[in-house]
Amino acid sequence: MEYAIAQMLAKSAQDKAHVRGYTHGFYRYPARFSPTFASTAIRLFSKPGDTVLDPYMGGGTTVLEAMLAGRFAVGSDLNSLAVFVTKAKTTPLDSSENRALHRWVKQTIPHLKYNLPVSSPTNEPYDNRTRNMNMPCARFIKKVTGIGIATTRNLPSAKARAFARCAILKTAQWALDGRKSHVSLSHYRRKLQEHTTEMLEQLDTFVKTVTSRWPRFTPPILLEGNASDIDKVPPFSTHTSKADLVVTSPPYPGLHILYHRWQLNGRRETPAPYWICGCQDGQGDSYYNFGNRHQPGHSAYFDASLRTLRAIRNVLRPRAYVVQLLAFSDPRTHFSRYLTNMAAAGFKEVHFKQPDSLSCTPRIWRDVPNRKWHAMLQGKTSGSREVVLVHLAE
Repeated sequence: MEYAIAQMLAKSAQDKAHVRGYTHGFYRYPARFSPTFASTAIRLFSKPGDTVLDPYMGGGTTVLEAMLAGRFAVGSDLNSLAVFVTKAKTTPLDSSENRALHRWVKQTIPHLKYNLPVSSPTNEPYDNRTRNMNMPCARFIKKVTGIGIATTRNLPSAKARAFARCAILKTAQWALDGRKSHVSLSHYRRKLQEHTTEMLEQLDTFVKTVTSRWPRFTPPILLEGNASDIDKVPPFSTHTSKADLVVTSPPYPGLHILYHRWQLNGRRETPAPYWICGCQDGQGDSYYNFGNRHQPGHSAYFDASLRTLRAIRNVLRPRAYVVQLLAFSDPRTHFSRYLTNMAAAGFKEVHFKQPDSLSCTPRIWRDVPNRKWHAMLQGKTSGSREVVLVHLAE
């Protein structure tokens, strides 16, 4: 049985398909893993009604798959963008909100133009979250995006407005992030219409699927904050609620991943996603990556990692599984240090036995699929290889 579990987990980890299905495609969050991997891990290591936690939830893949599998989902992230995106992916809209958004698609988006005035008491299109958006490749996208954001104020509810902003976020990312060529205004408008319509259909399918499989739609608990404090906030602060499984992908030691920025022309960074979502981003990349990648020894990363792992252990039931996908800038030294942290936090690595043998199956490694074009130029680096780790809470 153990070998069969390892085989199923390995097959799911090797899935190279683009992330799609249900609401997974609402936003292309960095370093996200396959829904197939998340759903397989949830099915193998938990049962319906269990609580599944992702303490570094990113784009919410684990949260969505846990809900689809009839588990109670809890997600946490210190990035406000992650919380915004995951909430948009998992929040149902009522019929009046749907109708209003369809009208917005048909009656408002086709008329977005550069020369329309932008009425905003906070001068929203020009705040500091639009840094580097005056580059030639982004200037007109910035203007029409600001106009689009302004039009969302006419929508009937906070949920509808957040959904529309998420559609604008998806379209602006498509038009700007890591893109080689410029996008015309007419193409941008068409894409915004397509994205919004598709997202409405996908959200409706997601909600109907969840409610058809389980008695009622139970929204996830989404927490914004550092995972090192997860045992100090509801639902875990009372010590009566415990998680039964963790499926996650933590920050990678020594690797520079832009969880909070887009790259324009492959090199210039902009915090524009926070402007579009109406979120605050006052942190540098070391905050989101647990430390500066140039720091000798990466002690800040491993200190922060240990604090979060201990807090995660505090909210888990004994014998609960932790399934992780991660990479290392220096696998020779960082891998062993990470395993040492796991042991110090109270976790024991699981090694799956091969049939009719005393030996264990090797750890599951995979090449990261669908990397951005400017990452591909660097060739095969340490960060382009990820490993699956399975641990038990002792």
